[in-house]
Amino acid sequence: MDQDIVNSMGLLTHTKQRLQTTRNSEFESLMVDVSSFCDKHEILIPKMDARYFPGKSKRRALDVTYSHHLHFEIFNDVIDLHLQELNSHFDDVSTDLLLSMASLNPLNSFGNFDKNRIMKLAEYYLNEFDSNKLRDLSCQLDSFIVYAHSRDKRFFNMKGIGDISKVLVKSDLHQTWPLVYLLIKLTLILTVATASVERAFSSMNYIKHEFRNNIGDEFLNSCLVCYVEHKIFSTVNNDAIIHRFQHMKSRRSQL
Repeated sequence: MDQDIVNSMGLLTHTKQRLQTTRNSEFESLMVDVSSFCDKHEILIPKMDARYFPGKSKRRALDVTYSHHLHFEIFNDVIDLHLQELNSHFDDVSTDLLLSMASLNPLNSFGNFDKNRIMKLAEYYLNEFDSNKLRDLSCQLDSFIVYAHSRDKRFFNMKGIGDISKVLVKSDLHQTWPLVYLLIKLTLILTVATASVERAFSSMNYIKHEFRNNIGDEFLNSCLVCYVEHKIFSTVNNDAIIHRFQHMKSRRSQL
């Protein structure tokens, strides 16, 4: 899974670079291919140096040529939209977080271990890692990776970051490298928190749509709690709910 993240981020970077290269220098070659295709299939194409008329009325002629319109108003805009979409889903912070998490992957004897990326991950947690703790974390990471590469069989055959946490606790090594253990816990929490936030937003969109957007913030919050945590609320019986409602200090009616 963590190796997939590394590969995916590499492909994402390559895709962005490829789109940017296409935008900067490949319009002319594209036009050659398009013109060749149109000639082959007897499709009429306008003269590229002629003035561009949006719509059918020539009164609306702009002071631009067809070449300028196709290049800067269509070709570049389409690529910019793709780049904007990629950047909105995978900004620099998100990419750094994913790659930093993957750097803790224990597979292949921590083959993806990258101390610089892991330190960058810790820097996002300002409340947990001040400058002194960052310095201590750097030392602990050096000691940890040397030990993990040793012959201690407890560090063999681990599949994910969660396994590191389990091994550290079972062997009491979380007390030897407390900051490494803290960062691993924060990484595990981050993956769960991200999924929970996405689920909450998805639920909010569903609930808002069902009520046709005519819903107040307080009522929306109450609905979201019940909808997101429906497994917990399904264990609460109706009598407990009625009892709670009847004993509220302010209520509009009796159940």
